[in-house]
Amino acid sequence: MVFIFRVMVFVVAAQRVWGDESKDFVCNTEQPGCENVCYDHIFPISHIRLWALQLIFVTCPSLLVVGHVKYREKKDLQYAASHKGGHLYANPGKKRGGLWWTYLVSLVFKASFDAGFLYILYHIYEGYDMPRLSKCSLEPCPNTVDCFISRPTEKKIFTIFMVVSSALCILMCLCEMSYLIFKRIVKLIKRKTEAERRPFAETHEMKPLASPKSEFKSKTSIRVDLTASIHNLDKTEDETTKLKDLQKD
Repeated sequence: MVFIFRVMVFVVAAQRVWGDESKDFVCNTEQPGCENVCYDHIFPISHIRLWALQLIFVTCPSLLVVGHVKYREKKDLQYAASHKGGHLYANPGKKRGGLWWTYLVSLVFKASFDAGFLYILYHIYEGYDMPRLSKCSLEPCPNTVDCFISRPTEKKIFTIFMVVSSALCILMCLCEMSYLIFKRIVKLIKRKTEAERRPFAETHEMKPLASPKSEFKSKTSIRVDLTASIHNLDKTEDETTKLKDLQKD
């Protein structure tokens, strides 16, 4: 979001749009110095320079994270050299330990810088609009003069685009901070739950829920041959019937 929609737009298009802001700034007066004073009053700081300063401040926290990762990698190599191949970090680039805090702080700085520059831009220019006509009555102007900005509509569109991009970056930083904090809380809750279950499992010995099958077997139990066929069962019934008939006779 920062490098594609802000840095690339700033380098490719924004500088060309704002390149003629002082050259084509015109006031309806020929009083020497009046036009320069009015331009300084209407544009106390150039949009393009303010955005350049904003991008520098916004990208610095990312360099802080990269520097911390490099430090962890160097520290891990030194530990591996002194401990016969052992590693201090499972993965120096993952957000664990101190790197998690560095990443979270970098997001806070990014969102704060973007919000601060949006407020500065709004406060200096009294909004994000670009008026076609501005009135100026400062010395050495003889009276109230009308000053005109070149291509105000195009500059207004780029101003709104940069403001919306900054607002989206702030929203993304807030979402990422919420995700990191929520994930960390869930992890701490799971760790606490496992720590509470471990002593309980160690103090309570597991016992079998059912008695062995041998206890239910009696000495007089009859074993049934499950492999007997239906023919054999019928034959057995016939023999039993014949014995009963002989006993009657």
